[in-house]
Amino acid sequence: MSGIKRSGRWLACALMAAARAGCAQLAYYGQAARGQYALWFGARPVDAWLDDPATDAALKARLRRTRQIRAFAVSELGLPDNGSYKSYAALGRPYVLWNVVATPELSLAPLQWCFPVAGCVNYRGYYDKAAAQAYAAELRAEHYDVQVGGVPAYSTLGWFDDPLLSTFIHYSDAELARLIFHELAHQLIYVAGDSQFNESFAGAVEEAGVQRWLERYGDAAARDNYALYARRRGEFLALLLKHRAALKALYGGALPAPRQREEKARIFAALQDDYQLLKKNWGGYAAYDRWFAEPLSNAHLASVATYNDFLPAFEKLLAEKKTIRAFYAAAHKLAKLDKEERRRALRQLERP
Repeated sequence: MSGIKRSGRWLACALMAAARAGCAQLAYYGQAARGQYALWFGARPVDAWLDDPATDAALKARLRRTRQIRAFAVSELGLPDNGSYKSYAALGRPYVLWNVVATPELSLAPLQWCFPVAGCVNYRGYYDKAAAQAYAAELRAEHYDVQVGGVPAYSTLGWFDDPLLSTFIHYSDAELARLIFHELAHQLIYVAGDSQFNESFAGAVEEAGVQRWLERYGDAAARDNYALYARRRGEFLALLLKHRAALKALYGGALPAPRQREEKARIFAALQDDYQLLKKNWGGYAAYDRWFAEPLSNAHLASVATYNDFLPAFEKLLAEKKTIRAFYAAAHKLAKLDKEERRRALRQLERP
C-alpha cells in the first residue's frame, strides 16, 4: 500500500473516532494529523541528503551509518524491509512529541487513552509542547499527578514510512541502532491495548540486536562505551523500581490519606537524594537530569513497569528459542492469546 493510501486510511479512522467522541477529541486528532503530515512531508530520502552539497559532513556520516544499521536490521534480525528509516527530517526542535502521563494522586495506575489502531495506551502525545503542557494543567486542576516528557522517536506501526529524525540522528552508533531496532520491532509485532507486551518485546529485540550489531561492526571502544551506557541505564532503572515499589506498598497499605501524602513526599525526596549519589558514582554523568525537569510525581514512575515488566520473560524466551526467527514465531503465538492468557504465559516464562 502506498504512503498516501496508508495516510488517508489512517486519517479517516482518526476522524471517524473523533466525530464519535466530540469536539475536544476532534481538535486532538486534528493536531495529530497535522503533526504526522508535517513529519511525512518534511522528510527527504537519505540519498537526497547525501547528494546535497549543502548537507553538513557530520550529518552525512550519521546517515551513512543508518544505512548499515537498516540493512543489518533486515538481514540479521528479520525486521521489516520497508521504507522506514530510509528518509530523514530535520525538525528544529528537541523532541518529535511530548507525551502526557497521568495518575491519581495516591495511585500508580496510569490513566489510559484509546485511539484507532494503537488501542488503549498510558499516554497522550502532542506535537506541540505548549499544547501538552496545557492539557497537563487541566489534569493537574483535577488533582491528578502528571508528567510531560519529550519523545525522540515513535513508530506508526507500518502505517507510514517512519523517517530518521534530527531528534536522535546524532546518538552514538550503538544507541542509534538500538532505537531503530526497537521501533522496527513494533512494526513486526504489536498488540493493540497491551503496552507492557509491546514494549517488553521491542526491548528484547533492541538489546539482542545491538549486541549482535556491535559484534559485527563495533570496535573495542564502541563495545566498552555501550557497556557503560547500559550499566548506567540499568542502575537508573533499578533506582526507579526501588522507589516505585515503596510507593506501591504505601498505596496498598492502610495509612490514611494525609499520612500517605507525607510518606509519598518522603519517598520522592529520597529518590532525588539517591539519584545525586548515583550521579556522583558516575563521575557527574547527567543524561538523566531531564527526567527531573518537573516536580516528581506518580506519573514519572507509572510507565517504568510498562517498559520492563516482561523484559526478562522475553529475554528468556529468546535464549530458549536460540534463533531470532523462532523467537518471533513464539512471540506471534503469545500475541494471539487473550490478555490474561498472555500474562500468565509470560509470568510462567519468568519462573526459574
